[in-house]
Amino acid sequence: MILSRPRRRGRPASSAARRLTLPAAALLLVGFGAPVAAQSPGDPVVVFLCRHAERAEDGTSDPPLSEAGRERAELVARILAEAGLTHVHTTDFRRTRGTGDPTASTLGLTMELYDPRDLTGFAERLRATPGRHLVLGHSNTTPALVEALGGDPAGPIDEMEYDRAYVVVVLPSGAAGSAILRYGRRFGGGG
Repeated sequence: MILSRPRRRGRPASSAARRLTLPAAALLLVGFGAPVAAQSPGDPVVVFLCRHAERAEDGTSDPPLSEAGRERAELVARILAEAGLTHVHTTDFRRTRGTGDPTASTLGLTMELYDPRDLTGFAERLRATPGRHLVLGHSNTTPALVEALGGDPAGPIDEMEYDRAYVVVVLPSGAAGSAILRYGRRFGGGG
């Protein structure tokens, strides 16, 4: 897990990040798992972001998930089952909808579509919407959205990297902090 320091909106992301020990990471996540009774304007907005799960190569520009992708989507649902999610957002592609469907179904939430070509506008809507959000995106849009929310994306997502997830916490003051989590089968790629 990598945690970036909180920063004010509009300031560039720090390239340095601190590594947390496993016990510290567990304590950090326990707070996210607490039930959400009633969100108030003084509560932080918590956004969990991940790229869609592994896709099946079917020769189209909108492929479904592969078997490994369906397994990863189920894992996302299990991991976030008690995170107090109030919203699930996805782009209008089969692979992102397929990644979000197990979580939305398990929690009885409706997936809300967003336009990946307007990440600045979407980030502003997320910041203004109380609650805990899961956002499913793509290798090129997820880091950009983390940055638009005020977090540190820690570099691009590799084409075959599916195990990176982010948690961005936006405080009422506008300051934001972010953490990177790894889940499921690890990416063994370069860089």
